[in-house]
Amino acid sequence: MKLFITILLTGITTLSFGQPGANEILEKVDRNMSSENRIFESSMTIHGKRNSRTITSKTYSVGDKKAFTEYLSPPREQGTKMLKLENQLWIYSPSTDRTIQIAGHMLRQSVMGSDLSYEDMMDDRKLTDTYNAVVVGSEEMGGRKTWKLELKAKVDDVAYASRKLWVDSERFVPLREELYAKSGQLLKRSTMSDVVQIEGRWFPKTAVYKDMLKQGDGTEFKIIEIQFNQELPEYIFSKAALKR
Repeated sequence: MKLFITILLTGITTLSFGQPGANEILEKVDRNMSSENRIFESSMTIHGKRNSRTITSKTYSVGDKKAFTEYLSPPREQGTKMLKLENQLWIYSPSTDRTIQIAGHMLRQSVMGSDLSYEDMMDDRKLTDTYNAVVVGSEEMGGRKTWKLELKAKVDDVAYASRKLWVDSERFVPLREELYAKSGQLLKRSTMSDVVQIEGRWFPKTAVYKDMLKQGDGTEFKIIEIQFNQELPEYIFSKAALKR
């Protein structure tokens, strides 16, 4: 009996040491996905109920506090600019030559008809700063072993009360995510792919987002080019830059 218990305890110990803790996993995810600053060009293809359209943009961001985006195409969207400073957001429209602030319930609106809201684009905080997590299992996804995590918000000012996250167990990038309301209703689902190593970090270059309350086949977001930890001119992050 003593031998059986020893073998059982040894097995449990081996399993626990073989699986990293939830905080350790989230810290490694943050290390890959977050940065001091970044510059990237991207395309966003919105697959609507009847047709699809693609919008390209260039974004400059500093941590989770500042971001400046300029839309490059199509002609209808070209010149539209978006500025985030802390928890404030402004949008400049060249067609009206007006700058408006997006606040309150307007933050929940869709960005240019996509499956992403302004809230989604605003909140770029580290997961370790906003959620508590537990590892609830492991699954294979696309030939990759993942750790499955359940996250519960530990701050009040987040758009989603809970999340489920499937994290690549070797590269520590999310491959799938589900976002939930306080009621437990599934609001959004996303899948990440095209994982590449850039400047010593693993990073998914493609993400498909699906608003579960909206018709259509989701929004595909692709990183065309990205650079981390660059020197960014301070004048970009000002309301004056919106009209330049």
